[in-house]
Amino acid sequence: MSFLLAPTLLTLATALSAPAPQLQSQALLDALRESSGVPGLGAAVWQQGRLVWQGSSGLRDLAQQLPVQADTRFRLASVSKLFAATAAAQLVQQGQLDPEAPVQPLLGEALPPDWPPLSSAQLAAHSAGVPHYQAQDSGRGHQAHASAREATATHLQARQLVGAPGARFHYSSWGYTVLSAVVEARSGLNYLDFLARHTTPGLAIGVDRSDDAQDRTMSRPYTLTPQGPQPAAPHDYSYTWGGGGLAATPGALAEWGGRVLQGRVVDAATRDWMWTPQRLNSGEPSGERDFQMGFGWRLGQDLEGQALRHHAGVTSGARSVLLLWPEQQLSVSLLSNALWTSAIERTAELLSAPFRPLPKDLVAADCPTGHTRFQAELQDEAFEGRLRFVRVAGHCQGELELPEALATRLHAPPQPRRERLRVLALAPGLARAALVSPIGLLEWRAIGQDKAQVLLPGQRLLKLRLQA
Repeated sequence: MSFLLAPTLLTLATALSAPAPQLQSQALLDALRESSGVPGLGAAVWQQGRLVWQGSSGLRDLAQQLPVQADTRFRLASVSKLFAATAAAQLVQQGQLDPEAPVQPLLGEALPPDWPPLSSAQLAAHSAGVPHYQAQDSGRGHQAHASAREATATHLQARQLVGAPGARFHYSSWGYTVLSAVVEARSGLNYLDFLARHTTPGLAIGVDRSDDAQDRTMSRPYTLTPQGPQPAAPHDYSYTWGGGGLAATPGALAEWGGRVLQGRVVDAATRDWMWTPQRLNSGEPSGERDFQMGFGWRLGQDLEGQALRHHAGVTSGARSVLLLWPEQQLSVSLLSNALWTSAIERTAELLSAPFRPLPKDLVAADCPTGHTRFQAELQDEAFEGRLRFVRVAGHCQGELELPEALATRLHAPPQPRRERLRVLALAPGLARAALVSPIGLLEWRAIGQDKAQVLLPGQRLLKLRLQA
């Protein structure tokens, strides 16, 4: 028989039985690394004004067997876009940049002369019509650039827009190369210098140096293959410092997110303006999937409907994300040193769950230590498998042994296929848990004493019945 746990009883049970949140999150991070096959992961949680956890797992350098540490820096990939947008917002706050004004007068011959007027706000919201990477960009990454303006002039002169400015959302990293060139033009500083002086002062955030073997703080980048992780090919990201060319430690990234929450990077009014949906010419908000676009920031919700401000990234040798919860004053980072298929926003959300209040509508479920089997249903297809659960220091942990057909359904290359998935509780008993899969952490919710469902990417539900 299922019932709802009263919030006060749930809080008391958690305080009495659950391990420290730092230990829970570290256990999740270690399990995630093992399941995904990624060589190294780093994560951090900033809460109410301070870093409360920095987690490291695996190796930053396979050849030398060097571990990931708190000072290890990872490629940020497209999380770098948050810094370009916020740097531009700093100039908006200072009255040095009109976000709605055409950028062509600022950049002159660096842009094609036949482009119609487009604005910084449109660039930041991916509605300017600037193309993303195209076939002609296959050789990018083999040339160094001294400035964002130089990169813009080198790579965009022969391009055509893919649509009229303001007509629709079209994701574009080249648009952020242009936006970082606008920062240079209005500030009079090289883009990297502006970031270091004004946007990220004192933090371990800067240009990606993954290919510099002498830089002992940088993680080496890897590619996942059937033979295991292999070193990624060298790549110079100076063509897109604003779009994907930065690196950071997980702690520095989470700390920077905290500064944004506190109004220390831009003031509160400018921050809230960045977090307001940017409108297309039609009046509809720019965005796609489950988020709208602010000024560079993605605006969405977490699993409980709480407001999220975020951005994720993927590139050779990296998968990254930064999540901010304005109402909870919480900033969470998750960084890795390989490109892998991942529901990374939800993974970071569940990784940080031990630091956030439990959902109010949890259904009570005991740790099923006496159960050995499960039946599952996914999109009207039935499966059967084995399971085992134990209590470790009062904390419920388990493992599902998947039938081959279900393991195949949950497989996403380039990660290895896993037929055994761990389950780590996030609430008393097994009311809520994380199913640790190759594609990330997936939310497990009890819907009865011996029933649960797991939310998969694409809003698919894996329904489970646990049996003795």
